[in-house]
Amino acid sequence: MERNKSTFVLTGFRQDLGFRVFEFDREGKARTRTHHAVRADLTLVRKYGLHIQELPLLCRRLLEASEAPGTSLTLPEADMIACAEKETSRVQAKARRPWQRQSGERGVGESDPNTGKTR
Repeated sequence: MERNKSTFVLTGFRQDLGFRVFEFDREGKARTRTHHAVRADLTLVRKYGLHIQELPLLCRRLLEASEAPGTSLTLPEADMIACAEKETSRVQAKARRPWQRQSGERGVGESDPNTGKTR
């Protein structure tokens, strides 16, 4: 497996009208740094119920997947939809999971295997 030769480091963010702009520095092979910015439309973030804390990681993934050398990108609506759908399916799967007793926890009327006493 080939390792990515460059890394993106979040250096900050700013507000630009209805967008949150995340600033990244890319450290290349020869320790060179290039500046990149990714804009996220906050109207779409609210529309799809995304958490603002998820945005830096989504933006970094976009930069890592981008083959364009451009230094300014906008987070696509499709990426936001995919993230929202993934979160929805995670929440639904968690809700379907039956409740399970923690190991070592006894219910009322069950005896303790060590002492034989009931609760």
